[in-house]
Amino acid sequence: MKLGRREFLRAMLGAAGACLGGRILGPALASGVPSVPVTGQARKRRWVMLVDTAACDKGGCSDCIEACHRVHNVPALPDEKERIAWIRSLPYGQVLPDERAPLVRDNLGRRSVLALCNHCENPPCVPVCPTKATFRRDDGIVMMDYHRCIGCRYCMAACPFGARSFNWRDPRPFIKEINPGFPTRTQGVVEKCNFCEERIAKGQMPACVEACTEKGLSFFDLNDPAPLNRNTLESRYFVVRRPALGTGPSVFYLVR
Repeated sequence: MKLGRREFLRAMLGAAGACLGGRILGPALASGVPSVPVTGQARKRRWVMLVDTAACDKGGCSDCIEACHRVHNVPALPDEKERIAWIRSLPYGQVLPDERAPLVRDNLGRRSVLALCNHCENPPCVPVCPTKATFRRDDGIVMMDYHRCIGCRYCMAACPFGARSFNWRDPRPFIKEINPGFPTRTQGVVEKCNFCEERIAKGQMPACVEACTEKGLSFFDLNDPAPLNRNTLESRYFVVRRPALGTGPSVFYLVR
């Protein structure tokens, strides 16, 4: 197949973006963030999460995790092997193993970092699902339809971030206080973070962002022309998880 000049340049830029992606080479390059926001009728939302790794590592605070799990009826199972987690705190090297000094602070490796579904631009979990139970919305949120899920766990095998959990047993007896505003799951169903889509539909912030007293989490529309959040991305260094895979994560980690 012959490529025209425009198609050739687009392919070359795409390949370069996949290689440089989340490396700390400069904020403008990381994660393929556009330098000019899309405006007008053509603008679509693209929800993203910004995690400030310095603010998020304050004395083992777990307010965000507790808020997320309480709102979404995540069970507290006694067996660690069966644990359900929409968001969790892990050692930095486990979440971002490819990002090391000298480009980042020396103490970075000692931090704990939040890990959750990355709501990828090219989510590998979506095409492997035989029932279309997992799908990506136009605003970038990767969703789960619990009624369609047949428990094959193909999506779990395809996810390179370990962001999904499987209900090996009925989770409802292990929910301390059920939130009637969000559905409970059943045995044999996969679940994960949904960026609190049910809350943003009401104009609210995700539960984890709202609960963070250290202001270490931000949530916003990347395509919004308002400069406040984009200024943070353009002025500070940030990384994404496993950029070389080309999945295009929507969770950005500030490291300096």
